[in-house]
Amino acid sequence: MAGIKDVARQAGVSVATVSRVLNDHPSVRADTRDRVLTAVAALRYRPNAVARSLRTDQTRTLGLVISDVLNPFFTELARSVEDQARALGYSVIIGNADERPDLQDHHVRTLLDRRIDGLLVSPTDGGSPLMLDAARSGTPMVFVDRWIKDVDVPVVRTDGRAAVRELVAHLHALEHRRLAIIAGPAATTTGRERVDAFRSALREFGLPLPAAYIGRGDFQADSGRRATAAFLDLDEPPAVIFAADNLMALGAMDEIRARKLRVPDDVALAAFDDIPWFMHTDPPVTAIAQPTGDLGAAAVRALVGLIDGRAAESVTLAARLVVRRSCGE
Repeated sequence: MAGIKDVARQAGVSVATVSRVLNDHPSVRADTRDRVLTAVAALRYRPNAVARSLRTDQTRTLGLVISDVLNPFFTELARSVEDQARALGYSVIIGNADERPDLQDHHVRTLLDRRIDGLLVSPTDGGSPLMLDAARSGTPMVFVDRWIKDVDVPVVRTDGRAAVRELVAHLHALEHRRLAIIAGPAATTTGRERVDAFRSALREFGLPLPAAYIGRGDFQADSGRRATAAFLDLDEPPAVIFAADNLMALGAMDEIRARKLRVPDDVALAAFDDIPWFMHTDPPVTAIAQPTGDLGAAAVRALVGLIDGRAAESVTLAARLVVRRSCGE
């Protein structure tokens, strides 16, 4: 296997010049850079990333721990994180916590052992001990989508309160009066925030939210189906079911169809977290969309800023309502 000395010999330059080319140093002349890169390609030389990280104390690698890789929101988030990281010269290692704090700790431990330069986390269930220790010990870290109260870590998130209020106004204009919500886990910030925003908007429009109209889910499809079954078994079922994430909305749709009911004729359906196939369902689903690509890119920029020794401020982006036909529009 060719080494850096072989590349230098073939290109007719010093080892230091090869190193500068490989690290994109601006002082290298264009013709010299071309000769070095030609030699690298001809010899199929691959730099030793481990040795380089020992010299520079950087691996140019970021860790991303997401809550559920099967959730289309987090899949899209991971894609945007990878795209932005690559543009800034970083690679990304992804861990899926599957909404389990123990798995989250496992991935955090593995990533720290691999000497990543920084960590992006969407905390599950209020966090986990190792992740909290890492945050408090100074590991460059940014929370994305979710966050943990009283932990001094920059947060890049979406504020969905205005969009939820717009949704309730939209439903009220359609003359819906019995509105229910399938809430996410109360241990997560997004779970609490979305149900609080829904309750506040209903209060503004003079609409009640009985305890029976609050279903408890876990951001998984099965929980959406169970909560919907409980709603539909009530003596006075809701006219609208608002699922606080896309997977719970899909579970709700499954239960509605299993009962030979129709959306929106028998019960209307809306969701938080728009996904591409919502526009292709019958009927297309009215949903609140997050700027997921911008969210991932902003999180990477904040983390790289921390790694470079710059202060990073939290970033809040706005969600938006996408009106389709699942609420009787």
